[in-house]
Amino acid sequence: MTRVAVIGAGPSGVFATAELLTRPGVEVDVVDRLPTPFGLVRYGVAPDHPKIKSVTAALTRVLADPRVRFYGNVEYGTDLTLDDLKRTSDAVVLATGAPLARRLGIPGEDLPGSWTAADLVPWYNGHPVDGVPWTGGATAVAVVGAGNVALDIARVLLKGGVGLGGTDIPEPVAAALDARPVTDVHLVIRRGVADVKFSAAELLELDKLDLDILVDPNDVVLDGSDRARASEDRVIGRRVDVFNRWSRRAATAAPRRLHVHFRRRPIKILGEGRVAAIRLRHNASEATEDLAVSAIVAAVGYRTRSLPGVTADPAGATLHTTGRVEPGLYVAGWFKRGPSGVIGTNKQCAVESIRSLWADLDAGLVPSATHPGRLSALIAARRCVAVDWAGWKRIDAAEIALGASTGRARTKITDLASLVRIGAGVEQTCHLEEIR
Repeated sequence: MTRVAVIGAGPSGVFATAELLTRPGVEVDVVDRLPTPFGLVRYGVAPDHPKIKSVTAALTRVLADPRVRFYGNVEYGTDLTLDDLKRTSDAVVLATGAPLARRLGIPGEDLPGSWTAADLVPWYNGHPVDGVPWTGGATAVAVVGAGNVALDIARVLLKGGVGLGGTDIPEPVAAALDARPVTDVHLVIRRGVADVKFSAAELLELDKLDLDILVDPNDVVLDGSDRARASEDRVIGRRVDVFNRWSRRAATAAPRRLHVHFRRRPIKILGEGRVAAIRLRHNASEATEDLAVSAIVAAVGYRTRSLPGVTADPAGATLHTTGRVEPGLYVAGWFKRGPSGVIGTNKQCAVESIRSLWADLDAGLVPSATHPGRLSALIAARRCVAVDWAGWKRIDAAEIALGASTGRARTKITDLASLVRIGAGVEQTCHLEEIR
């Protein structure tokens, strides 16, 4: 019998678990710091993207396998050490994602009213620990970024709580978004139109909103090399076509506006005691302009959180060889390669790491666990309140019932103590005071 500990119950951790289960005689302990599984799918995918969230059905089938044991509300590095896992498991796979924000690195970034994607996305997705609530009643907001996360944030802010009424968004989030609705979002993009990373499908979602999209026609003129790229690459071409169409569209009396600013980089956030404007520098002319906004959201990427036993490079990815940190210790997903790719990208990434694990086991490079199968006893001895798979199913049922009371498919429970109480039948966790 081979026992493997997988740290992280998000897509990369579950894909790694699925690959481990393809070999007979394997059992997997999946450990997550939250009482709930699914990681980025549950707390990172925008609430109005139910099709993407539907991957939870496939992840559920893996975690519900009788060869898998789920330990929610148990944190690696706090409740369990790497030595603990090495004693109780033949191999360890770290798949904890990249939850920390990259910052703009400009003056004024610490003013009240300045957020990052790592602040806002977990909050509006109902994360029980991470995230910073939207406050201050900003009606004009600058979102800095050229990828789908920036577009998600802009769309969520412009939709507001009312526009997200059919989703699993928590009621306090909806109320905060509607307290003083955002009417203008300025999307600040440091690249040109041919270099953005938005998907065409996400861009086209904006056509369905009661919204003016304001694009300067001069900003979408392509030079020779960009024109060739747009002609040769259908993905780039589709994105360029969308922005070209928007640049020709006349403004209406729509109640909300998305202003798109290409080839401009933020150089300073202005304000006395709170964000009042963001100063941009044009890439070509070096001229500057100030946008009057009362909130900034930097959506310029994520980085990994340091964990015991591994070393990260300056870009935030873990130092490894095909997923191997050392024989017996492996990494997968964003924690392995940095925040890149979509959810499905993690599948092949996990397969590569588990193949390295198999190669090491087959070559006799991994010492056997000295206390195999003792992880549950160790967790109990540490006085941690673990939420098992049956506990997650109780949380799941409670959220579905809560949603039904307001005509939704689900409403997330955001209070950590409540999640633990439902999942494990007790009020407190071994590290609840620290989180508070």
